[in-house]
Amino acid sequence: MAASTSPISTYKTFLMHKASGASTYSKLVDIKSTPNLGGTPEMLETTTLSDGIQTFIPGIQTLDGGGLEFTANYILDDYEDLKDLMDAGTEEDFAVWMGASVSSGVATPTGDNGKFEFKGLLSVFPNGGGVNEVVEMTISIAPTTPITLASS
Repeated sequence: MAASTSPISTYKTFLMHKASGASTYSKLVDIKSTPNLGGTPEMLETTTLSDGIQTFIPGIQTLDGGGLEFTANYILDDYEDLKDLMDAGTEEDFAVWMGASVSSGVATPTGDNGKFEFKGLLSVFPNGGGVNEVVEMTISIAPTTPITLASS
């Protein structure tokens, strides 16, 4: 299937994980939201007393909030699996895949519209809530490598 050449929906976006020693990614959990996968570089001021306006050069790219936070429904089995990854405290391979094939109403990740890969350290916690709300959890990944678009 060819990648889309027009705008796409967030439908069919997946948080993926490649287990240690594995050669392929699998869906980690169903997610409800994704963070920005990049950010604006810090602006380093280069203005001198001879300049008529402030001047800048780009510095290090920053991520909003310093890490990647995904939201998912709290499901005990999923939470326990994620907590095992967190407790291991090891750098893992993650990716956000955009695109899927759908058969009988089930979406299977393909990444046809982009596979953004990175390594990182995962943490997870249940979110607070209020009256008449779904219990959610936050999956936070501290990236340890740049986020790159994988080649097709």
